[in-house]
Amino acid sequence: MIKVKNNKLKIFIRALLTILIAFVVIAVSYVAYVFIDYYRLPDRLDIDIDNGAKIEKMEVDKTYSISTYNIGFGAYDQDFSFFMDGGESSWAKSEESDRACVEGAYNYVKDELKPDFTLWQEVDTDSTRSYHINQYKILKGIFKNYDSAFVQNYDSPFLFYPFNQPHGKNKSGIVTASSVDMKSVLRRKLPVSETVSRILDLDRCYSITKIPVENGKYLSVFNIHMSAYGGSEEVRQGQIAKFTKDFKREYKAGNYVICGGDFNHDLKVQSKDENNKVYWAQYFPREELPKGFSFCIDGLSDEERENLHDTCRVADEPYEKGKTYVITVDGFIVSDNVECVSYENVDLQYKYSDHDPVYMEFKLKMSK
Repeated sequence: MIKVKNNKLKIFIRALLTILIAFVVIAVSYVAYVFIDYYRLPDRLDIDIDNGAKIEKMEVDKTYSISTYNIGFGAYDQDFSFFMDGGESSWAKSEESDRACVEGAYNYVKDELKPDFTLWQEVDTDSTRSYHINQYKILKGIFKNYDSAFVQNYDSPFLFYPFNQPHGKNKSGIVTASSVDMKSVLRRKLPVSETVSRILDLDRCYSITKIPVENGKYLSVFNIHMSAYGGSEEVRQGQIAKFTKDFKREYKAGNYVICGGDFNHDLKVQSKDENNKVYWAQYFPREELPKGFSFCIDGLSDEERENLHDTCRVADEPYEKGKTYVITVDGFIVSDNVECVSYENVDLQYKYSDHDPVYMEFKLKMSK
């Protein structure tokens, strides 16, 4: 009897060891796959433009409009909470819900704001989390009389977490659309973490779109989505240093510069001494902006700025007005040869995304 029991124990231990070894092999193989599959696109990529615009050049001293909107890959209706923010979900609740949010955001901007130029962030083209809906294709169908360009931010390895609904493999980017001919679009690579945390932050970029002006210059439109997850102080400083260097280059060439997007910084906070409520949204160091550049929001009075609707809600829980923490991370930087005529954080109560759009009217000033 003792011998039989010993044999059973040996079989159990062998089976346990086999399972443990298999688990270790699978885990090591997956980690190897993640790091092998991880890649960053090279810097200075020329991006193809999809044509549709009917206007050849911009005019000086004429009022134009521009919007920026992070659509959060169509997942963030008001009930959505995101696992990376401490919430529950990693996918949009359904394919129908994702389409409704994406189309709702696009149609609102087109029909209600009617901007001459529009910037978008977190636009998926082939992602597990958004049911492989090509959200850029939908945009092109709605903004038919615009030139547009999709610029890939990242194409991530398959993330098996959370286990009940793996975030999967996701391809996402930023989009610029213009009712005036776009002559070129350049993708610039942003610095990201070089540690293991880069798996959370993936690739990052900004785009520079050149739009011709009647005086022979260009409006250089920067579309940006700065780091949030895994973004250290070193990463933040590196990203700011890189795109502001391009600001100076464009400005020195006599061009007009507008930079819009999701800065993942608290834009209402103007000093280190002010309190930040979320760790990933530090104040944006205004002193790092080149001479001649400023945030449009800073042209408002203190009262106007504080009373602006906040452009982003924290997604650790479903949105509840007056309870969910909100913050302004989206906006525009302009060069001093661009006049900010009006500025609005549009209050949609985060109906289509965890962000709401920002809308600005502007003029290109006469050359001195």
